[in-house]
Amino acid sequence: MLSLSVGPFALSLHHLLILLALGLASVVGWQMSRRGLGSNPEVLIFRLFLLGLVVARVAFVMRYWAQYRADPWQIPDIRDGGFLLWPGLVVSGVTALVYAWRRPLARVTLGTSLVSGLMFWGVTSLASQWYLQERHAQLPDVTLHTAAGEPVALRSYAGQPLVINLWASWCPPCRREMPVLLDMQKHHPQVRFLFVNHGETAQIITSFAGTMGLDLQQVAFDSQGNLGRALGSVALPTTLFYSADGKLLGSHLGELSTASLNHALEAFENQ
Repeated sequence: MLSLSVGPFALSLHHLLILLALGLASVVGWQMSRRGLGSNPEVLIFRLFLLGLVVARVAFVMRYWAQYRADPWQIPDIRDGGFLLWPGLVVSGVTALVYAWRRPLARVTLGTSLVSGLMFWGVTSLASQWYLQERHAQLPDVTLHTAAGEPVALRSYAGQPLVINLWASWCPPCRREMPVLLDMQKHHPQVRFLFVNHGETAQIITSFAGTMGLDLQQVAFDSQGNLGRALGSVALPTTLFYSADGKLLGSHLGELSTASLNHALEAFENQ
């Protein structure tokens, strides 16, 4: 499972685990304070979480400043998922240590809460990563169709690094990120980009590409959404990154920016 639906919203598994870890840390701190073991750290935990997010975002923007410099309005748009984990964790951790040093009554409750949340997040993240890598050790056995209606096996695209974008022309984030993906395709000829359309016809896509002025190649059609079900993805757009031998390296739920796509493509460089 790469994502799940929560009412009208879709959450990636990674984001869900972070929210559950935050909730667990808050509940642990609240329960300990009720037992008289120290002050309630709920508010502080939430502030540390926000601080970590801000620092992680700033660190990401600084690393990919060349991409954000051309369009500074993208900086506050965190929908692209652009965060660097470790700077956020370090700054939040140091802030928690300073607070605990100054407030002895908060040391036990705050420390136990944070350790509980971090352990839950770490263990479940590693377990989910292992599960996804084992389940998606190769491309799903799904048959797609070309614009001419001819069947094509998804596994036939293996043999080089592969980016699969699940999209539809009626999806606003899909439309916004399409130029980013096509531009990146030109700059990474060693990577194959496959645009898997969900539930539309070749005529609709031809009209969409003409209206948007896009040179849209490498399109495959999935009229029944079989690929999304095989991957456990419930929302569009979803982008997946596969190694040359068909192993899933990572996934992204939602709109990609130039910076976040650059960051994701770095997974290929580590192979």
